[in-house]
Amino acid sequence: MMTLPKGPDSLCFDKDEFMKDDFDVDTFVADCRKRVQLEEMREDLEQYYRLLKTAMVELINKDYADFVNLSTNLVGMDKVLNQLSVPLGQLREEVLICVLRLIQVVRSVEKIEKILHQNTKDTTSLETSSPLLAGQILERIATEFNQLQFHAVQSKGMPLLDKVRPRIAGITAMLQQSLEGLLIQGLQTSNVDIVRHCLRTYATIDKTRDAEALVGQVLIKPYMDEVIVDQFVKSNPNGLKMMYAKLLEFVPHHCRLLREVTGGAVSSDKADIVPGYDFLVNSVWPEIIRGIEERLPSLFSPGNPDAFYERYVVSMDFVRKFERQCGSQASVKRLREHASYQSFHNKWNLPVYIQLRFKEIAGSLENAIADGLVTAPVGGSYHLQVTEVLWSCVCRCWADQVYLAPLAHRFWKLTLQLLSRYGTFLTEVLTKTSSPETSKDSVRPLPSSASSTSSRTSQDADSENSGPTALSTKQLVFIAADVDKLQEQIPDITEMIRVKLEAVGFQNFAIVSEALQDSKTSLSSCIPTLNSRMTQHLKERSIRFLKNASEVPRLYRRTNKEVPTRASAYMDNALRPLHQLVTDSKNVVKDSIIQEWLRITLSECTHRYFETISDVLSSVRKMEESLKRLKQARKTTTTSTVGVNAGPSDDSKIRLQLALDVEYLGEQIQKMGLQPSEITMFSSLLELVQEARDLASVEQTGS
Repeated sequence: MMTLPKGPDSLCFDKDEFMKDDFDVDTFVADCRKRVQLEEMREDLEQYYRLLKTAMVELINKDYADFVNLSTNLVGMDKVLNQLSVPLGQLREEVLICVLRLIQVVRSVEKIEKILHQNTKDTTSLETSSPLLAGQILERIATEFNQLQFHAVQSKGMPLLDKVRPRIAGITAMLQQSLEGLLIQGLQTSNVDIVRHCLRTYATIDKTRDAEALVGQVLIKPYMDEVIVDQFVKSNPNGLKMMYAKLLEFVPHHCRLLREVTGGAVSSDKADIVPGYDFLVNSVWPEIIRGIEERLPSLFSPGNPDAFYERYVVSMDFVRKFERQCGSQASVKRLREHASYQSFHNKWNLPVYIQLRFKEIAGSLENAIADGLVTAPVGGSYHLQVTEVLWSCVCRCWADQVYLAPLAHRFWKLTLQLLSRYGTFLTEVLTKTSSPETSKDSVRPLPSSASSTSSRTSQDADSENSGPTALSTKQLVFIAADVDKLQEQIPDITEMIRVKLEAVGFQNFAIVSEALQDSKTSLSSCIPTLNSRMTQHLKERSIRFLKNASEVPRLYRRTNKEVPTRASAYMDNALRPLHQLVTDSKNVVKDSIIQEWLRITLSECTHRYFETISDVLSSVRKMEESLKRLKQARKTTTTSTVGVNAGPSDDSKIRLQLALDVEYLGEQIQKMGLQPSEITMFSSLLELVQEARDLASVEQTGS
């Protein structure tokens, strides 16, 4: 077994320690450190290293031949040694670094303890010394403590560090206690120098959050507990606003010194500020939110949407004003990213609020739809109650007491749903066929207007039994008028929405305009059905009287009535619904709409009337020919005939009456604002009766 050379007796270690199988560097250094300082241990190691080198040379000289032979036998050993050199070098560096860090830790601890001893030997505690001197001392200690922390972290796991750790803990407690006491003293006495030294010291040891938390607990929390009182908020009509006003007063009145030192105030001296702090964001705001959430639990209750709206608006106004107190945009950004900021906003249950508003707004429209086509109150913008309610609902979605900016997308969706529901209702009303149940429950006819309450016209009587629908003419007119006006007010809705969305930064208004234009087009989809129902309604009521033209021959044949000079009574009855439409619809719907209804109705009625007149004249002609044949037969069997002029024949009177009726129809068409030439088949009808009139004149002359 190899024997190590003997060293001087003054060495601080035993040479045989190196030959042990369980040799450990850390244990070796720790044992030596108990006896000597690290520097002395290093000198002993270097001295023994020189002895080892000398002994190795002597050994080589003694057995040189064996050594030469050994070199020839160790082929490739150089590569192995080269491979070992790298990890051995790394090990050497790691050991050296470790030793140096441990040395630095011990030096820092001893230096801090020396500073503390020198400045506390004449006083019982650090806080009782001169504030300014203590502040300077704390900064020196903090600088050294920062280095101590760095090297302690790097030396984690070393046995020597565990032995020094109690001393480090004592220094930490002393430093933290001194900083807290001195900062509180500086704030209470408004001493800028003390506060600046304390905050700079906190920043040096990377404990800025501890300083902000201390300010929150000592300076801010008592004020918040005094101001945020649930009973005060509930007992005063403007209690919430007053509370928020007092909270906003805290920053300028109680945070002036802190903001001046940390650069949050305009008057801050940029050359002497302590960066890294944001007391408004990390101290004031969390304490405010903590107080509100703990002491005002009913603030966020959405049960009453009106009260919820008021509380939310007032609270968000407070948030905006608090943001304006922040010293920079960066501070505002930090505030909005703070956990308590997000927590405060999440406390407001906006989904429940919009559900309540949806039920309230959409429910009112559904109730109006359930009432059917009820007339709107006098003085309203629309003629039907359901349309008036629709407009009120749309406006309410964006009203100041209902609309909330975070729910803009939900109110926008509700607006489109309201317009769509109204259009669906009109389509159902106009397309639903009537039955006893439908006419009583689903569609309620409008009461007669003031202009027609004195007597029940044929229109009123017929509205209850008019073919496939239970809707009256006035109801159809009101639907047309309301739809037309609602379409004209789509731009007003667009502008109303644009103002609200612009306030939240929305710029793509083309999407909004296009969507509302689609709603307008959807409302227009019911117009063709409405026009068809209106013209069908008018046509059926007029044609039933125009059919009475077939009764004209009965009135004149063998009755010896006078030659007709005016139109038949059935013509007035047939035209009465049309005249009533013009009278009742004036200033209700546009003249162009009324004219279109009249043109279509009169064209269809004229076509049917033409067929009736043609049949009557054909029947008259056949009857006339039959009578002529009978009369001719009588002449051949009778010896004498009566040569008396009996005047116009019954057939001539019939033809003349029909001509007068058609001419009267043309006059009434003009009174309604139309030209007879616009009415399909009217010219053919006029030619037909004119031919009959001419024939009647010939017969009368021949007679």
